[in-house]
Amino acid sequence: MPKRDVQYVAGHYYHIFNRGVERHSIFRKEENYLFLLRRLKHVLTECNVSMIAYALLPNHYHWLLRQESAEPAGRIPTRVFGSYTQAFNKVFARTGTLFEGPYKVIRVESDKYLRRLCRYIHANPVRHGFAMSPDLWPYSNYLEWIGGRAGSLFDPNFIRMYFETPARYTQYVKEYLLGQVQLPPGLRQYLSSLA
Repeated sequence: MPKRDVQYVAGHYYHIFNRGVERHSIFRKEENYLFLLRRLKHVLTECNVSMIAYALLPNHYHWLLRQESAEPAGRIPTRVFGSYTQAFNKVFARTGTLFEGPYKVIRVESDKYLRRLCRYIHANPVRHGFAMSPDLWPYSNYLEWIGGRAGSLFDPNFIRMYFETPARYTQYVKEYLLGQVQLPPGLRQYLSSLA
């Protein structure tokens, strides 16, 4: 869905995502992630947009944002990644675009989708094989959600409103991940024999 087709409205949620050109890395070192997070925090504050959930992965990212004012949430990726791309290109002696195209954006239209999107974003590092558990991936705000790390790129009121407690959210994500696992037939048969 092209970003220009989305109506940006205060109080609404937006899923914004993109990946590196030809699926190449957009983050190569820890400093890349940290630079982007500092820039993101600054731009979110300037634009009065709240970060709900995020995951930064080596070759793509997912953000769930809530627009708080008339300032469109759709300006965030351009402002954040414009300077990030310049810095990345300079450090790694490269030129050109970092992404395969304009970012994608979906306006979230239901609470059910909103809840599922949160767990999808936080489970992304596990689903792509970068971590064995969401709490082991440092470049998302899952740890803030479950009380494992102090941070400001999340909304604790959102968690209470939609999931009641961090423990309930942890269980919600765990159930999703367990449902995603496809065990090899031999292992599945062996585990069944133990039950």
